[in-house]
Amino acid sequence: MINQLKKIFPSLIIYDSNFDQSHVGYKWYVTDNDEILGIDKNEITTKDEVLLSTFLSPYTYAGTPLTIKEKFWHDILHGEKTILENDYLGSYRFIHFSFQQNKVEPNLFKEAIQSIFSKPIPILWLTNHQGILIEEQTDVGEESIAYNEIIDILMSDLYVKIRFFIGPFMTTLENAKNFYSKLIEGATTVFTYTGKQVISYEEAIPYLFADQVDNSFRHKTKNLLLKEVLDDPELIHTIETFFACNLNITVTAKELYMHRNSLQYRIDKFIEKTGIDIRQFHQAATVYFVLISTSSNN
Repeated sequence: MINQLKKIFPSLIIYDSNFDQSHVGYKWYVTDNDEILGIDKNEITTKDEVLLSTFLSPYTYAGTPLTIKEKFWHDILHGEKTILENDYLGSYRFIHFSFQQNKVEPNLFKEAIQSIFSKPIPILWLTNHQGILIEEQTDVGEESIAYNEIIDILMSDLYVKIRFFIGPFMTTLENAKNFYSKLIEGATTVFTYTGKQVISYEEAIPYLFADQVDNSFRHKTKNLLLKEVLDDPELIHTIETFFACNLNITVTAKELYMHRNSLQYRIDKFIEKTGIDIRQFHQAATVYFVLISTSSNN
């Protein structure tokens, strides 16, 4: 079939993972044999397009055409492939990424990502500025990527602010589609509550829980527990930083460029005014939850 199509459309090319990704004026299709092919748009009439769609599946992605590995994951996550017992032997995790719209071309982002990883990483684009990385581990003892360490490199290379929401590692495909959807939905929620650029799913749980609480209840609780300090944004910021530094006085003082004694004074002031001893885990957890649940931009 490919040879016959080549006679009709001389520009026809076959895509693979080593493909020169400069053919931006092409329409892309996939065959029943999972071969991805492209044809210059200028060679395709409306009639040709209708005819091609009868025996080829069209693909229109924000990024480049899918590699074979990306096609595998696309079909798994969109219910177009039946999951077999030996379909996957290893572990994997989904990483939602997003950056400022119209700031970076998808191709450039993909090149930057691939230059960091030791092997090709599947990328499924949701829009032209967000998508899902799929980090796979097939070798025992293989190290996972530290996104806190690579994000500065990426932002320096691309001159754009990037955010990563990192899912946990999984070993079976049965729940992949469901978790993929939840991660995408969760990313939208989480980044309305936090300014962190890299956050793991485990760290995000309090934000996801907070979003399930009625908005009126959140603010009433905040006013009830913290009414004595709500008019002191500097003190609130100090306490939020104290939580971000895992209740560590030394680290918090360094973060705030403050003497330890001055920091201790502010913490004592908060405890005295609210009656809540944030040096104790359970009481600190209560205040932490109240603060993050009312920090949304909504």
